[in-house]
Amino acid sequence: MLLEITLLIIVLWDAYFFFNYIISLLWTYRIKEWTPLVSIIIPAYNEEGNIKESIKSALSQDYPALEVIVVDDGSEDKTFKTASSIKDERLKVFRKKHEGKAKALNFGLTKAQGEIIVTTDADTVLDNSAVKELVKRFYDESVLGVGGQVRVLADSLLERAQDAEHLRIAMFRRAKELEDLSVAPGPISAFRKEALEKIGGFVKSRVEDYATTRKIKKFGKVVYAPKAKAYTKMPNSLKTLWIQRRRWFLGDLMHLGGGLSKEWTFLILSDIIALFDVLVPLLLMIHRNWALLAAFIAFEIITMLIPTLIEGGSMVNALMFPVFLWFWALFYLTLHIYGYLCLLKSRIT
Repeated sequence: MLLEITLLIIVLWDAYFFFNYIISLLWTYRIKEWTPLVSIIIPAYNEEGNIKESIKSALSQDYPALEVIVVDDGSEDKTFKTASSIKDERLKVFRKKHEGKAKALNFGLTKAQGEIIVTTDADTVLDNSAVKELVKRFYDESVLGVGGQVRVLADSLLERAQDAEHLRIAMFRRAKELEDLSVAPGPISAFRKEALEKIGGFVKSRVEDYATTRKIKKFGKVVYAPKAKAYTKMPNSLKTLWIQRRRWFLGDLMHLGGGLSKEWTFLILSDIIALFDVLVPLLLMIHRNWALLAAFIAFEIITMLIPTLIEGGSMVNALMFPVFLWFWALFYLTLHIYGYLCLLKSRIT
């Protein structure tokens, strides 16, 4: 009986976000048709193999008024030479000493002429309409920032798992964060220039996108633009994935602060559900309850098939989602326990 109740909790949790997502598709979210000058800033460090494609996607935007600013953050390869080889009057390429992503972004900010600052990464390709869709969401003066949808350029199984993860994130953001985005992601975000200047520029942090979003939200809103998409490269080995997500999570914990805040409550609840996601399928197999296991798998596939059809994605990934779900539940549960122990250790010492 306890196993069935636990399974029901998982289904209700996932169904809550799934049906909120479906309901959100019926809404016409607020937009504004306008064309301010946009400055796209691309910080780059040792990205000679990726920078040209990133720049070309920025210059190919279906948007009439933009400039592209590439900041080579002291690369040791041919990033600067490769970026400079592209000839376009809208492109400016600068080189500075290596000081990290936030300082590279802030250097670009000092060179930017645009009213709206769009940020992307050197290993990221912007969808042709990304800038247009970001700008539309600045529907009034209270909106200071906009984040888009991040997707993964996927070849390997691990990269496919990450694209499925980001599609699930996109589903959650449309369902619950359309008008109150928790983080404008580094690969595709936009801010009013005056708002960035008001907070002293991009925040220097191991998670500069999250830290900057939180600081901006003290003065106005950060919203989600579901049609603004960027396709980025992600780790293709478990080791590099762990290093990346460890940096992200430890950085996030630094900015959550103390007390039982909304973010802490949601984080703890998510970890409880992750524990259930890991244990329940294993227990159903141990108890040979194949009917319930099959029903659970079918439910998770259905809740992924619809977003895949609407947002665009791989049907193979959707069919494999129950496997990906179990992997991510185990991965993040392990990562979060590690992070909590690190936080506890730092506070004790």
